[in-house]
Amino acid sequence: MHADTWLNKINWSEDGLVPVITQEAGSGKILMFAWMNRDALKMTVEKGEAVYWSRSRKKLWHKGEESGHTQKVKEIYLDCDEDVLLLMVQQIGGIACHTGRHNCFFQKLEGAEWVIAAPVLKDPEKIYSK
Repeated sequence: MHADTWLNKINWSEDGLVPVITQEAGSGKILMFAWMNRDALKMTVEKGEAVYWSRSRKKLWHKGEESGHTQKVKEIYLDCDEDVLLLMVQQIGGIACHTGRHNCFFQKLEGAEWVIAAPVLKDPEKIYSK
């Protein structure tokens, strides 16, 4: 049985990654953008929770492993060019961003300035207290 052949359909980048857009099921809001490698995608499917590849830390990153704000994966889509993934998730705790906001896209360009357009829902120091 070739259990992993579905992974071969993806057009992985030269460095073995695929960009991932994460969208909130229900609201349709875009929560974040990240990357996955084959292991991250395989683990995401196995766990039913989002696992990404951290390019800065060079390691797998189970979303919410420190904050508790995991992402329960409802559906996974592959785009027409087979080189971008879309995850439809239930965002546990309502916070997807490490800044304590609902999503990562909170800086809005108004004229020639970036303006904060979304409130902090929980202080990051309280989320990541160690």
